[in-house]
Amino acid sequence: MEELKEMQPEAVESPNNNNESSITDNAPETQAQEAVETTPAETPETVNEHADPINETHEAAPAATETPADNAENAADNETKNTVEEEAAIEEEPVVDYSNRTREELVEDLKELLQTDDITKIKNRVAALKLCFSNADREAKKAAFDKFIEEGGNKDEYEGNDDDTAINFRKTYAVYRERRQKHIDEIEARKQQNLEQKKQILEELRKLIDSDSESLKQTYDQFNAIQDRWKAIGDVPRTEINGLWQNYHFLVEQFFNKVKMNKELMLLDQKKNLESKTLLCERAEELIVETSITKAFKELQNLREQWREIGPVPVEQNDEIWARFRNAANQIDERRKEFYEQRREELEKNLLAKQALVEKMQELTAEKPTSTKVWNETSAALDELLKVWKSIGTVPKEQNEEIWSTFKGGIDRFYEQKKLHFETLKDEQTENYNKKIDLCLQAEAIAKREDWKKATEELLKLQDEWKKIGPVNKKVSEKIWQRFRGACDEFFSKKSEYYNNLRGSEQENLQKKEAILTELKAYSFGENKDENLNAIKDFQRRWMEVGYVPIAEKQRLQKEFRDTINGLFDQLKISAREAQANAYRERVRNTMGNHQSLNNERNTLLTQIQRIQDDIKLWENNLGFLANSKQADLLKEEFEKKMQNARQQIALLEAKLRILDESEKGSENEEQPAEQA
Repeated sequence: MEELKEMQPEAVESPNNNNESSITDNAPETQAQEAVETTPAETPETVNEHADPINETHEAAPAATETPADNAENAADNETKNTVEEEAAIEEEPVVDYSNRTREELVEDLKELLQTDDITKIKNRVAALKLCFSNADREAKKAAFDKFIEEGGNKDEYEGNDDDTAINFRKTYAVYRERRQKHIDEIEARKQQNLEQKKQILEELRKLIDSDSESLKQTYDQFNAIQDRWKAIGDVPRTEINGLWQNYHFLVEQFFNKVKMNKELMLLDQKKNLESKTLLCERAEELIVETSITKAFKELQNLREQWREIGPVPVEQNDEIWARFRNAANQIDERRKEFYEQRREELEKNLLAKQALVEKMQELTAEKPTSTKVWNETSAALDELLKVWKSIGTVPKEQNEEIWSTFKGGIDRFYEQKKLHFETLKDEQTENYNKKIDLCLQAEAIAKREDWKKATEELLKLQDEWKKIGPVNKKVSEKIWQRFRGACDEFFSKKSEYYNNLRGSEQENLQKKEAILTELKAYSFGENKDENLNAIKDFQRRWMEVGYVPIAEKQRLQKEFRDTINGLFDQLKISAREAQANAYRERVRNTMGNHQSLNNERNTLLTQIQRIQDDIKLWENNLGFLANSKQADLLKEEFEKKMQNARQQIALLEAKLRILDESEKGSENEEQPAEQA
């Protein structure tokens, strides 16, 4: 091998410099000249430097007998060869969006991909799937960590180990890596085998050159067979490509120098090459109407490789056949270019559509909802945006992750706020529920009372409080409202029934009070003061026992009755305080037996006495600060009047206390014999 590389400079010299090897009509010179003007073998650096390392096995050396026209074709082809495998891989392997899949679904997706026989056809999908799983796994671990902290865990004690889903994914991914590595190893092993086979062919070609066969046709047939075998052998390691093709060029040129083919044989070979290249042109033209851009472009690359392997054609037809092949190839390249341009436009349109969805999402989440209804309406709108998002295709790869993170992140933040809002709302609803339960209990207690005026005021107050309390859970809202409303309805129904019955007797009561008033006016006192007082008390008792009268007559009757009573008291010369005491004594008598009412009354009287005594002390203290002046004297006189009235009020209140004490003693004396009996 080293010897051949050192001899190569001689191989690339034109046969015109070798006068001893000239042949009639210069046919060998033409053949050798074509061999000299071939394109040098491509180095490994020119072969698809962006391809998958598994597939970096393509040989890129041209045939040893390419013409200058072939050189032009090689120059045009080299511009596209570097991206062939990358673009073909994009077209062959479908683009799948795994961004919306759960981790469990991603594990199942990976297992399903591993069912394919050709491990090279799932590389891009596995890479996209692995990236999505990594993002989802990172979010799951963050959620687990946040939950650990929320439950009171110490972040320094958090281990963060992989869960079963993550372990399952990594095991499945390890199977993929093992299969892929095995595939790579198998390819490399085949390349080594191909290398050894090509080295063997080079050795056979060297022996053929060194042989002394007298049959030119037999030698040429052997040479063609060697060429066919060379072409049929597959890829070799990249590091060996350049050396192999340099040696192969050198030996081919040596072969032509040795056999010095005659013009007829060379023309025959060129004719054969023309037929082969014509067939390639026809196959390339068929690819123009191929519906699959991927299939057409891959097959075109295969045809280009075959074109390089075919030797020269007659000079007068060389440009024509090359122009035909190049025209078909250019049309396929143009279709491919249009396909990718349309694809880029589609990706840009998808990007614009998703950017619009991002803006709509940001608009919906810009302000925090003010009610549960708005929260739910916004949630529904965001769910609809997510459905639309999923219906839109992919966007340019370099922007896919960023725009998805922005869109999904905004939605996630909204739902985190919503969760916090409803947790707070739940606590408030529970508190409101407890408040309304308490109001129900109070309303149910009031519903059983018959002190209509006070009970009505308290019940209306409860209704106002009910309106001020916020909402409760919908599940119990109607039930608790019906309970409260039922208590209110019960009370007002009883009250309405009571007053309906009462109005029927108002006219009768009016007649009774008119009769009492007439009797009172006609009554004349005797000599006994106590009897007269008892008579007045009896009139007042009878008057109080009569029920309601029409409201229009109430004030007139009351005033007329009170004026008449006061006139009688004037006749008896009874002081107002004594009159009030008598009236109070009568009222106490009517409440005999109701100890709770008597206790309440006692407490009220004591409170009033204490309050008035405090006022007197304050006024006495203020008198000490007044200076001697006309204005001060007026103020002192005013304070003296206030204190005098206050002392009279205390005397009356104390008299009422004595009446209560007398009434309670009387009640106890009546109960004691009964107990002894």
